[in-house]
Amino acid sequence: MNLKIELIKENEIKDVENVIARAARQTMAVFYPDCSVEYVIESLSGQNLIDRISWTHFYVAKLDEKVIGCGAIGSFWGSETESSLFNIFIDPDYQGKGYGKQLVRVLENDEYGKRAKRIEIPASITGIPFYRRLGYKFKNDELIYEDGHFKMEKYMK
Repeated sequence: MNLKIELIKENEIKDVENVIARAARQTMAVFYPDCSVEYVIESLSGQNLIDRISWTHFYVAKLDEKVIGCGAIGSFWGSETESSLFNIFIDPDYQGKGYGKQLVRVLENDEYGKRAKRIEIPASITGIPFYRRLGYKFKNDELIYEDGHFKMEKYMK
């Protein structure tokens, strides 16, 4: 099976909502209370997800046309030289197979990634080891926990 990563299409929004819900409930629930997990799911569904898609480059990862992951990149607070990754989720059935790594590489090679001198990611505790393997470090080498996330960053070449 070949992984295909492309910008989201309108007919894929429900599939993305399902991937986010499955990943949040199975992966995040290990470290976060149910209310936090449900907040993440709610904040990334319906109109909230559509709004996110409107101001980022939002990608889906697909195997044989089945959506198995998603992720987005956009400007870091309007900066022309800094970008941020958002909403990177891989269906739990497909985690640990390199698909998340491929997705992040596509995001880093998007126009927002190519122009960035620095990319920031608000990471969940479950994502920290994954992002560290991809070269991200804690922002300013400090453990910063804010709004339910740890701030991580990577300086691009």
